[in-house]
Amino acid sequence: MDTAGPPKFFYEIFDASLPRLGPGDEASTTRAWRTLYAAMARDKDRAAGPMRILDIGCGNGAQTICLAQHVNGSILAVDNHPPFLDELQRRAAAAGVAAKIQVALRDMHTLTKDDGPFDVVWSEGALFVMGFREGLTACGALLEPGGGLVVSELAWLRPDPPENCRRFWAEAYPAMTSIADNLALIEACGYEVLEHFAQPESAWWEPYYHPLERRLGVLRKQYAADAEKLALMESIQKEIDVYRQYSAFYCNVSYVMRRR
Repeated sequence: MDTAGPPKFFYEIFDASLPRLGPGDEASTTRAWRTLYAAMARDKDRAAGPMRILDIGCGNGAQTICLAQHVNGSILAVDNHPPFLDELQRRAAAAGVAAKIQVALRDMHTLTKDDGPFDVVWSEGALFVMGFREGLTACGALLEPGGGLVVSELAWLRPDPPENCRRFWAEAYPAMTSIADNLALIEACGYEVLEHFAQPESAWWEPYYHPLERRLGVLRKQYAADAEKLALMESIQKEIDVYRQYSAFYCNVSYVMRRR
């Protein structure tokens, strides 16, 4: 994503009212949290008190709300799009966890060690904006020694994707690599990997792609005479269609780790 950010119409497609703004589900968030907490709870001094958690690129807060329902502590949720933060606060109030969550209108690139330290940094489907290596390094600077980090990142499951699939992602996300390469990078950046797992296909369809396709259908009718907007919608539809055809070749992976 360039510094100018996405076009205004992008945010009309990815409206804050959508259930999620990327692949993921409550089961994956909960699994990652339980793995991390079990490891951190062995450090009695750390587990004794409330944790301070940073959610980077929180969007409309699907994972933030899920975390708040499990954690003893506070969450600082950071995003650069005000309607997402407004929706997060609305959902937090409805879920009865508003007291645990503070929001901040910030670009993730502006976060520095002076904003920390945090016990846990969380980023589902957002760290790619920095670049995976750069994001891991930036998160490390925000963490206490021994602090936990959970991120999700696209990865190839197989080295032989069909040409149509390979070509699409070479343009959409050329940095995408294998799970093994990402695990090696995580280790090189000074983390201990506690667990990693591929999120299920249902985490793409039920909370993300199905609602998004329905929204695209509505907007196509509304903007039927606007070629520029139709082109952007078709590029998003193409991503959905690629996953529909080639989901066996790539996935969204949750990585659970601690800073050494």
